[in-house]
Amino acid sequence: MDVNTGSPTLVGEGFELRALVRPDADALLALLLQPGVARWWGAYDAGKVERDFFGQECAYTYLIIVDGEIAGVLQFHEVTDPDYKSAGIDITLGEVYQDRGLGTRALKRLIRYLIDERGHHRMTIDPATDNRRAIHTYEKVGFRTVGVMRDYERDITGAWHDGLLMDLLAREFGAE
Repeated sequence: MDVNTGSPTLVGEGFELRALVRPDADALLALLLQPGVARWWGAYDAGKVERDFFGQECAYTYLIIVDGEIAGVLQFHEVTDPDYKSAGIDITLGEVYQDRGLGTRALKRLIRYLIDERGHHRMTIDPATDNRRAIHTYEKVGFRTVGVMRDYERDITGAWHDGLLMDLLAREFGAE
């Protein structure tokens, strides 16, 4: 099942967010195998791509497209219960697209969509505590630190590492 069916293309400054579809699986795997991506996202093979990107019912995945090329991936999962309506976000950029402000712009575009079109009041994101580049980007977008999740996930070597839980409330977004 393609959970992205019906997801709109979101246009931003110098990029678009296009829903992931099955024919993109090989290109997505190639992106996830880049050392600068795998360091933070772990080891992937075709089976893990299938489970993580096509096998989740409440997860939606967008490819970040720049000049017709896949520059990265942006995924969100949502809690749809009206009393908890929120979205968790993950993002990665291919190595050649890092440090260009693209991640900040793509996150802001997705968050605007999540607030305005899907009605979410809170977004969360959970980088590794030692991923300073990602944390800096998320802070620029408006995310705030909630706390450290100890031994949160495994890295590409199989070792456990801590994650930083960050959140952003809709009422705070763009209020700087």
